[in-house]
Parts: sequence; C-alpha cells; structure tokens
Amino acid sequence: MRGPARIAPSILAADFARLADDIERVTGQIDMLHVDVMDGHFVPNISLGPPVVASLSAATELYLDCHLMITDPVRYLSSLADAGASGVTAHIEAIPDPDPFFDRAHDLGLDAGLVLNPATPVEAVIPYLERCSMVVVMSVEPGFGGQSFIPGVLDKVVRLRESIDSAGSATDIQVDGGIDPASVGPARDAGADIVVAGTSVFRADDPAAAIRDLYEIMTDIGAA
Repeated sequence: MRGPARIAPSILAADFARLADDIERVTGQIDMLHVDVMDGHFVPNISLGPPVVASLSAATELYLDCHLMITDPVRYLSSLADAGASGVTAHIEAIPDPDPFFDRAHDLGLDAGLVLNPATPVEAVIPYLERCSMVVVMSVEPGFGGQSFIPGVLDKVVRLRESIDSAGSATDIQVDGGIDPASVGPARDAGADIVVAGTSVFRADDPAAAIRDLYEIMTDIGAA
C-alpha cells in the first residue's frame, strides 16, 4: 500500500551559488532533500560529497536523502554519517552483495536502501527488501540531471509495490528522474511513495508552487 506522497527536490538542479536561498524557498513544502553523490567512475559525472552534505546539515533540519552513484559506497558511509546524512541509497549494480553496505550503514545509524538502473530487473533487489528503508527506481540513466522520464520503468514500480505489499514491508518506493507534472501521476499510480524532482522544481519560476502542483497531482492519485 502506498504511503503518504512525498517529494524530494534534488539539489543537483539548484543554483549552487545560492544554494541556501534555493533550499529556503522550498523548505516549507517538503521534509527531505535529495543529494546526488557521484564519483566520476560509476557514472561519468562528478558531483557532491561529504563537505556539501555537512554544509547542508548545518543549514537545514530537512532529511538528507543521499543517493550514492559511486563504485565503493561502503568506503564513504562513515564520512557521510559524520557530515549529517540521514539516509543513503546505493546501486545494486555497484554492490551485487549489499549486505556489508546495510551492516555498515545501520551501524552508523543511517537509513539504507538500494537503487535500480533502468535496465536492471526488479529481481535484483527483491531478496533485500526487508533490509531496505527505500528502493529507488531510476526513471532516467544515472549521472546527469534534466533527462526525460522513461515510462518503461513503471512496470518495475508496479512489481515492486506488489512485492512490498505482499511481504507487509514498510519499504518506500522512490522514483528518480524526469519527474514533472506529466510523469508524477503515472509514477504515483504505479506505486511510488516518493518522487525526486530536480529541474521541474529548482528551475521553475516559483519552486514552492511547483512542489505544490506536484503534491496536488500525487494526492489526487492517492485518493483515487
């Protein structure tokens, strides 16, 4: 059963010269921020790391949802926890045996979950659902913002929802990539609890209004 609708704006799309201001503009509308951590190896881009997480933690009380697009996520868990991360998700493609990742994250007091690339089947994460606070279904190829939503991933969201519900698990489903007013409804209808929205929020003329519009669509779907 879907949980409450939540939106996690991705700071990758924010203006880094005025990051604190951009976060302040949306804070009243959300309870979490999505932080993309990239190493230039697992994905070709390089982005944020523990120093930025520490700056965010000092500037906001919002839940910091850290998406680790990195080859060796376990190596960085301690520094991310020290920096103030709230939860971490790592790609099953990078850690085919995710148990050490879960063990270390939980030892550090972090929520932990797994991420699926668009081409990766749901079956890759099913054995680990009980250990996941969240499963993230990528609806774009990881590594860059501003991409178009891939509708074909919605079948995976449906299958995940069925598996989670049949197990009676509290695991959330997050859909990440290309979320806008056209794609947020189908994502929610397929079973998403949380959506990551970057460009459609931080590049909007009024980011807070953009979030309200997305919430309205998700809430209408959830009530249907």
